Amino acid sequence: MSTTTSLTEWSLDSWKSKPVAQDVVYPDKEQLSKVLLKLETLPPLVTPSEIERLRYQLGLVQRNEAFLLHAGDCAESFDACTGENISSKIGLILSFSLILIWGARLPVVRIGRIAGQYAKPRSSSYEKLADGREVFSFRGDNVNGLDPNDRIPDPERLLKAYFHSTTTLNYLRSLLTSGFASLHHPRDWSLSHVRSPSLRREFESIVDGLSDALDFTRTIGADAGASNSYEQGGGRGTLGEVDFYTSHEGLMLAYESALTRELPVPTAALPTAASAPGSAEPVKAHYNTGAHFLWIGDRTRQLTGAHVEYFRGIRNPIGMKVGPSMQSEELVRLLDIVNPDKESGRITLITRYGALKIDDHLPGHIRAVQQSRHPVAWICDPMHGNTQTSASGLKTRHFNNIIAEITSSLRIHSACASQLGGVSLEFTGELNEEGYSVTECLGGSMELTEEELGLRYQSFCDPRLNFEQSLDIAFLMSNHFKKERRGSAEAHAGAGDALYQEFKKSHSNQGVGKTGGSS
Repeated sequence: MSTTTSLTEWSLDSWKSKPVAQDVVYPDKEQLSKVLLKLETLPPLVTPSEIERLRYQLGLVQRNEAFLLHAGDCAESFDACTGENISSKIGLILSFSLILIWGARLPVVRIGRIAGQYAKPRSSSYEKLADGREVFSFRGDNVNGLDPNDRIPDPERLLKAYFHSTTTLNYLRSLLTSGFASLHHPRDWSLSHVRSPSLRREFESIVDGLSDALDFTRTIGADAGASNSYEQGGGRGTLGEVDFYTSHEGLMLAYESALTRELPVPTAALPTAASAPGSAEPVKAHYNTGAHFLWIGDRTRQLTGAHVEYFRGIRNPIGMKVGPSMQSEELVRLLDIVNPDKESGRITLITRYGALKIDDHLPGHIRAVQQSRHPVAWICDPMHGNTQTSASGLKTRHFNNIIAEITSSLRIHSACASQLGGVSLEFTGELNEEGYSVTECLGGSMELTEEELGLRYQSFCDPRLNFEQSLDIAFLMSNHFKKERRGSAEAHAGAGDALYQEFKKSHSNQGVGKTGGSS
């Protein structure tokens, strides 16, 4: 068990002796120190019990007893912190997970990219404007402003990030403990703005079937006191009627360190001997209390870098982005560093190769991890390797490329005697003032074209799937898992390819395009 007693030469500040990738240089160092001291005294946003419950559930994902949905914004903004936007995001995540559960008959672990995803990595520290000026690159609302005249890094924005995260999490908790997530009324999650009749019919069919099932269980009294092994990791649920966890990229190490606390490990999470009555001092560990789950980006995963050094010492479950530049031996060395005791539920590998590169890299990575005997959850991020630029200059992603990477991942894992444990998606349920979804990614059942991208392009970071495109993916995956669960020869023979062919039949005019990736 990796606690502070078993880690060697690690401290909360040891990352400061390592090279810091994507570092932010603040002109006012004194003000930065004051802000960090203040952050160190502010209350935690999440608790060790919640974090341990997620570790337990990610252990189920690793054993193919649950499926992980990691989803939300590419980067949150302070201005988008509204009740309506938060409700829309949670409603979409709940809708997506319900569709998956209905097809796969597996619990879905829900982790939102929410309540802290304010920072963004950049390929360059500076940006050249059209007028010839060179300014600091926009690094996210917790660093500087999107306005070119507001690019000086400001420490006060770290405090704003904390309080916006707190506000978001508070409203999220309120929603999920007041019946918003109840399976007795999933229609409240809103399909009013989905213009595809087939999507609406499919979702209504699931809701009708669910209503019948709930009525039946009530009639025979089977819903009273029901429990299963999935619930053994804790009580009623982290945030009420369903478990919902928060996450963000652990990019700003000074901020992350300020929110890290050395706290007692909950007794239920300890080995039997350590938790026995009469044990000496309580076992403590360092928890990042700013989120349940954090991940290391593809640009900050250097083996001797500051981010890996920080992450190896916290007890939170962590994700690691794995891209085309990652060598197999490097991946195993990274796992040895951050999870030397090979603990269950600790590591999630988030693969992001791109539809045209996944066959060249994923099989070797799977084999290397299998040989190392490290327990991991394999998650497909079909977004970041499939970014492209439209003719109008807007960053976008094509739905076909996203589906292609998911289905290739299913096929490759099956061929390697492995299992895809989840997906990591950038999507949004946000609507504009007229009630329409964003138009940032091409294709899908709505057949969004390049000419329509500018209609409602709202992201200041990466393009996101809208509500309808997200449900397209949910139904395609759900149908695949349903066929697989029923032993369909079609599902097993293609291991995901049938899913892609099914979509291509109805969208034969849109092929897989050339892509390029960001981190």
